[in-house]
Amino acid sequence: MIKQAENMYRQATIQLREKKEPQNWKALKEQLFNKFILRLVSCVQLASKLSFHYKIISNITVLNFLQSLGYVHTKEELLESELDVLKSLNFQINLSTPLAYVEMLLEVLGYNGCLVPATRLHATCLTLLDLVYLLREPIYESLLRASIENPIPSQLQGEKFVSVKEDFMLLAVGIIAASAFIQNHECWSQVVGHLQSITGIALESIAEFSYAILTHSVGANTPRRQQPVLPHLEARALRAAASSNT
Repeated sequence: MIKQAENMYRQATIQLREKKEPQNWKALKEQLFNKFILRLVSCVQLASKLSFHYKIISNITVLNFLQSLGYVHTKEELLESELDVLKSLNFQINLSTPLAYVEMLLEVLGYNGCLVPATRLHATCLTLLDLVYLLREPIYESLLRASIENPIPSQLQGEKFVSVKEDFMLLAVGIIAASAFIQNHECWSQVVGHLQSITGIALESIAEFSYAILTHSVGANTPRRQQPVLPHLEARALRAAASSNT
């Protein structure tokens, strides 16, 4: 919608430059307002088409929804609206997101015989993804301190850590591992093992990330070993989350 408003502004500027009679601002405002709901619904519909786990929102569903709000549109107008959204974004909508990585890994875990149902993990992953975005800085700061084993990282260490913050696959495995423990801590080791096998990410890295997420989500502050896990892995995530259940 911002791009739509910018286009209208540019057109009005061109009309003034060419000394043409500009459109009435009230009419432009009304035009923008009338298109807002349609554009918003088109964005939701396009997003549904990129989703792995949700049914695509059909044109009939969209039109019925708009009609219930008092907006009458045709299928042609709906398609034109989608096309306008795509043009505004230069057709660059298939961008990588952490959720896409999470859902891809959940699909693979399901095929690999994960003991925790993917549908249950998916719901918890969505909640934890929201949490990570809300607490992004403290979670990644604790992860940085843990990785360098120093409470005060240097500027250079912070700069090198940027690549970790941008690693969606690492974030996805951390989210799934934390979700697996919340759902069923007895299956945590198996899930982490699968994630390591699928992605090649070190077991310690998965454990450290899930530990950081669980610590900030459940507020564990007295870690206690719950059960043996992978032999060479100090499962801080397991201990931290287990302590919160006591």
